[in-house]
Amino acid sequence: MPRSTTRTRWRLGLATTALLAATALVPVPAHAETVTDYAVTVDPAAQGAQIDDTMYGVFFEDINRAADGGLYAELVQNRSFEYSAVDNRAYTPLTSWTVDGAAQVLDDAGRLNDRNRNYLSLGAGSAVTNAGYNTGVRVEQGKRYDFSVWARAASGSTLTVSLQDAGGVLATARAVAVRKGGWARYRATFTATRTSSEGRLTVASSAATALDMVSLFPRDTYRHEPNGLRKDLAEKIAALHPGFVRFPGGCLVNTGSMQDYSEASGWQRARSYQWKDTVGPVEERAVNSNFWGYNQSYGLGYYEYFRFAEDIGAMPLPVVPALVTGCGQNRAVVDDALLKRHIQDTLDLIEFANGPVTSPWGRKRAQMGHPAPFRLTHLEVGNEENLPAEFFARFAQFRAAVEAKYPDVTVVSNSGPDDSGQTFDTAWQLNRDAGVAMVDEHYYNSPQWFLQNNDRYDSYDRSGPKVFLGEYASQGNAFKNGLAEAAYMTGLERNADVVKLASYAPLFANEDYVQWRPDLVWFNNHASWNSANYEVQKLFMTNVGDRVVPSTATGTPSLQGPVTGAVGLSTWATSAAYDDVRVTGANGDTLLSDDFSGDASRWTHTGGGSWSLQDGQYVQTDTAAENTMVFAGDTAWHDYDLRVKATKKSGKEGFLVAFGVKDTGNYYWWNLGGWNNTRSAVEQAVDGGKSTLISKAGSVETGRAYDIDVKVRGRQVTLYLDGQEWGSFTDDKPAEPFRQVVTEDDRTGDLIVKVVNAQSTQARTAIDLGGARVASRARVTTLAAAPDAVNTETGTAVAPVTSTFTGVANRFTYTFPANSVTFLRIGQR
Repeated sequence: MPRSTTRTRWRLGLATTALLAATALVPVPAHAETVTDYAVTVDPAAQGAQIDDTMYGVFFEDINRAADGGLYAELVQNRSFEYSAVDNRAYTPLTSWTVDGAAQVLDDAGRLNDRNRNYLSLGAGSAVTNAGYNTGVRVEQGKRYDFSVWARAASGSTLTVSLQDAGGVLATARAVAVRKGGWARYRATFTATRTSSEGRLTVASSAATALDMVSLFPRDTYRHEPNGLRKDLAEKIAALHPGFVRFPGGCLVNTGSMQDYSEASGWQRARSYQWKDTVGPVEERAVNSNFWGYNQSYGLGYYEYFRFAEDIGAMPLPVVPALVTGCGQNRAVVDDALLKRHIQDTLDLIEFANGPVTSPWGRKRAQMGHPAPFRLTHLEVGNEENLPAEFFARFAQFRAAVEAKYPDVTVVSNSGPDDSGQTFDTAWQLNRDAGVAMVDEHYYNSPQWFLQNNDRYDSYDRSGPKVFLGEYASQGNAFKNGLAEAAYMTGLERNADVVKLASYAPLFANEDYVQWRPDLVWFNNHASWNSANYEVQKLFMTNVGDRVVPSTATGTPSLQGPVTGAVGLSTWATSAAYDDVRVTGANGDTLLSDDFSGDASRWTHTGGGSWSLQDGQYVQTDTAAENTMVFAGDTAWHDYDLRVKATKKSGKEGFLVAFGVKDTGNYYWWNLGGWNNTRSAVEQAVDGGKSTLISKAGSVETGRAYDIDVKVRGRQVTLYLDGQEWGSFTDDKPAEPFRQVVTEDDRTGDLIVKVVNAQSTQARTAIDLGGARVASRARVTTLAAAPDAVNTETGTAVAPVTSTFTGVANRFTYTFPANSVTFLRIGQR
């Protein structure tokens, strides 16, 4: 639709400006009845950044049982009896199975195939029962379920297959005749007579029978695939209309052995995710030990990922290992032959995705049911490597090989596990120097960090590598987390010429198998629910627009005092000793002095662990405990020096010295020897959520006493280690709660005014559309809730509300609710 070229600027009158200035000096109580005034000015004639259709997407990693027991619709847990103590110390090959009679799991030449090593030998008159996931096998009355099993019997047998719960039968039992001879697949279908989330699947045998790949699938899966996806979970992803799907990880990609699953490698169980393990018939796919502490069946593999991305209209974006491990392992694999094999595997992956059916891997894709190519355009090498030089040397070889054979495929690099620091800076410099097309950034920070860093990408080089924000979240699933993320996303859109792709992470969490929080969608075996963060993501992802319309907004007046707080000592998976703690004010007065020659009565223990006085030192001895904080002093202290001696005694990491301690969720600490003793950083905790302010590589020696000095002056902090300045920072960035961005939808011509008001006061806002000719009505979508509101299985506290606003003009006023995200879609004439 045509846009007006008039650039009239309506500004607040002098009287209003004076009133705003005067009001800013007077603190107002933080309740919803109070109002803060803002102005938003839009320039529709100016050219903002174009926004790609792939701007927002999703990242799927098999964490929190996101695949088996989650998106993958299989209802039987440990269906091929492959669970192992390598996956989880509590596992056996019969985990989730109970035996009635005689049964044993065998690993011998009688197996189904070499890549499916174990099978069950079930005695005559015996039975095995599977407990499914969560509370059991979920079935719904009237729905159909497909059972299958691979079996062989020396003299033939009959399998009786039944579904039941504590209340009785859930479906009519089926008799399955097993022919005499070798392995064959047998099937049966059930129709559930009752609904239950506590079902059990039982297979009983009339004669000695070998079983493998015992499966029960709902007939009603997403897009009705025979090896399909759980419908409600898949539909939640589809409802986001994501521009891309990044898969399969994450830490799954760059941890464990880089060897294949073969006799030559000793059938390595704890391996990096390698795509060739996950295609072909499901009974021939390898299993793997999942980095997150369970088993991966690979029933959900690369073919299913590609099909799902295609089904929802998203760009597939696979990630392959770079042969440098991360996620705390931090080891560069030195094996040229192995590196060449992985590079060839990557070329084969592109052929599998895009090659003609006459090519070897294109033929494999066609045999699986998809002759047409998947149109792969982007591929990522590596994930969060903490050894940037070693990673980049290998990345460069992958990139060269891909670009030589497939120049149209964009090869994506990464910048390590943090938003800043030595690894980040080194990785980015290597990427810039090499002219890499796109760099993946990951960070998980506090809500305050996201409110403070809306301008992060404003200063990025417009001619340098583009940014893929592949993983980010604000460390919580309350609405205040969603608000902070929404405020940050306005900055991503404003910088859409630099930030080309962005995805919240992780995507899924089964509430009974959680390794990571927060997560976008929560579920169990019978229900799923959207987090507050999901509602924010959905609002942005379904109202992106095609270009940014430049706009400006006034800010929130705020005053910052000095860093204040007590001092603290802590450990993380380590035993450490502290001595000679001394805090002095800027004027030299002693505020605290403790050489631990007496007692520890001045210290308050707020965390875990075990603290005691030993030989004139304050010692924490529990090497398993995390965050064992003790603190002393006055929360009003400011402008002081903290000096302490610290010695690591044993354990995985170093020690932590805290300052600016307000309470258990609000403090700063210098984390020396963190991240498995690979780096040190200053972290700030705000309401329990932590973000990194400064970070450097380095480790702490066991048994060595370190002199630590922290100098706090106003909001400037300088840190000294053994008398040498280690680093400094100034924490003076405002956490601006009022953020906005305006985009235009080419299809409808709508201006989409997106405003985040992340504070407990309403925001009365004068909006100037810069002379645009607009309709008088706007379609409004609002997310508004209490900051601590959380969505659950039984309650949806955060949900979008749609309405119509009839007061739109070229200049109008709109009051945005407290703690809200509001999108105004305004038609242009």
